[in-house]
Amino acid sequence: MAGTATKKEVSVAEKLDALFELQKIDSEIDRIRTIRGELPLEVQDLEDELEGLETRIAKIQEEIKDLDTEILDRKNATKDSETAIAKYKEQQNNVRNNREFESLAKEIEFQELEIKLHEKKSKEAKFKLTSKKETLDEAKERFEFRKEDLKTKKAELDEIVSETQKEEDDLIKKSATALGKIDARLAFAYNRLRVNAKNGLALVPVDRDSCGGCFNKIPPQRQLDIQSKKKVLVCEHCGRILVPTEEA
Repeated sequence: MAGTATKKEVSVAEKLDALFELQKIDSEIDRIRTIRGELPLEVQDLEDELEGLETRIAKIQEEIKDLDTEILDRKNATKDSETAIAKYKEQQNNVRNNREFESLAKEIEFQELEIKLHEKKSKEAKFKLTSKKETLDEAKERFEFRKEDLKTKKAELDEIVSETQKEEDDLIKKSATALGKIDARLAFAYNRLRVNAKNGLALVPVDRDSCGGCFNKIPPQRQLDIQSKKKVLVCEHCGRILVPTEEA
């Protein structure tokens, strides 16, 4: 019976050692993915900003085009009014009575008012045009600046991916090997805990008489049980698997 107990004790200890090794490997994989995971988000943000700037630039360019068209149209309309005034004044020289003269005078007055309106609206359009061009220059400048940022971030991401991909692939293989040393029920519990834990820690050491995951105090007797590695024990508060503090 003693021999059987020893075999069982070693078996549990081996399982816990395998779990501890697995957790170290998986935590290293998490670290690599975290470092790499921030850069794609930054790259995506920059790509979204550049897309927004492109849309804004296109809109401003369209508004500038419309203002140019308006200024030209008002210039042409002013010329038409000036031509009409010259024609009405010519006709005034050949009128037969005062009524015809006054009628032409009203037409001349109307065209003069139209010219003033076109001049006023043209000035407003030119003022808007100057402002829009300044805004366009600023948007283009920001676009080029952010474009360079994106180029730099993409280069950083490509470098990190190339540097860490092989390391991650090797660690994934080691993780699969370590997981293979653990029975299916324990492996399932470990993976479930990793998914639910914010930091991916399913297994933690006892640190300063507390759970290394949630930092709640662990009773002395339970610490002794954990230290003995005779059975798999979990934290009563967070459910993580507990192991003795790793010796330096």
